[in-house]
Amino acid sequence: MRSADPGLPTWLRGVLVGFLLYGFLVGVSLLESGIETFGSGFQDGLIESVSNPIAGLCAGILTTVLVQSSSVSTATIVGLVGSGTLSVEAAVPMVMGANIGTTVTNTLASLGHVRRVDEFRRAFAGATVHDVFNVMAVALLLPLELATGILSRAATSLADVLVGMGVQGGSTSSPVKQAVGAPADALTDLLSRVLSGIPLAIVLVVLALSIVFVCLTFITRNMRQLVAARVESAMNRLIGRGGGIMGIVVGLVVTVLVQSSSITTSILVPLLGAGVLTLANAFPITLGANVGTTVTALLASLAVDQEAGLVIALVHTLFNIAGILLIYPVERVRRLPLGTAEWLAKEAVDHRSMIVAYIIGLFVVLPTLGLVLL
Repeated sequence: MRSADPGLPTWLRGVLVGFLLYGFLVGVSLLESGIETFGSGFQDGLIESVSNPIAGLCAGILTTVLVQSSSVSTATIVGLVGSGTLSVEAAVPMVMGANIGTTVTNTLASLGHVRRVDEFRRAFAGATVHDVFNVMAVALLLPLELATGILSRAATSLADVLVGMGVQGGSTSSPVKQAVGAPADALTDLLSRVLSGIPLAIVLVVLALSIVFVCLTFITRNMRQLVAARVESAMNRLIGRGGGIMGIVVGLVVTVLVQSSSITTSILVPLLGAGVLTLANAFPITLGANVGTTVTALLASLAVDQEAGLVIALVHTLFNIAGILLIYPVERVRRLPLGTAEWLAKEAVDHRSMIVAYIIGLFVVLPTLGLVLL
């Protein structure tokens, strides 16, 4: 099946996306079953390994860098929380880490301009402003969350309201849960005839993650084909209007449509490199992409049993919204990520070795040390 074939009829591509979305939810439900099959010993070990919030943050960064998708990592976290294997409190730093880890993609994309100094400086600044913003948001909101629990408490209250309105997030009688749970249960029963215990759990988790990854990959490819012209049109209109709130809206909508913040932010890199888009106008699009990418975790919460799965998905959304509200409205604060990104770009142009040190250090070395030492 060539799902990324540009000649595929639009209506058929839309049907395929719907089928893939259903497959994604089945994968999350199967992941929940696999995690539960590991038993309480696995649960206790996992909670202990991320009991330190910095270790949880580092785990979120590394996982997202490895799978190159915050959507996959946050969907997995929702599955862990929804199965009762991981607490909301332990998962909060992990979803924050996923926000940092996902920025590596557009940073790597900027390296395509490295041979042209001026282009590279603009492109690298546009890529790293995403890194800097997410690191700032974590630096501000993680200590606040640890001290007050403000994000998790707000998410819990909102989840209670949504569940009361009939939105899935803990109701095992949910039609969505039943629809995706049936094939997941059938697969579990089939595999349990030949496997049991830890081997069964491993096969279920590997199969579930494979389904989630493949479905999200092809959803992204097909949605990109469906909305490519609209994305280009929206970007062109945005350039004329100068960004701001409109930029946040465009970034959010485009990311929801293509189901990938990495695609949205990577689209900006060549525009910045060519000087078509300024860093100040690209920045709000990046912020909108941060919020848009949380829709995947919210969708994943439809397939889990416990309301906690919805709570952690809402924490992800609230974290990104709160980061925007804290950093973007005040010009002096807004200039911090912009100015830092411009400085990093200048250093990268002057000292090429700094590029490798920055990417490997931020996305691999530091989170690995955090996991090993904490």
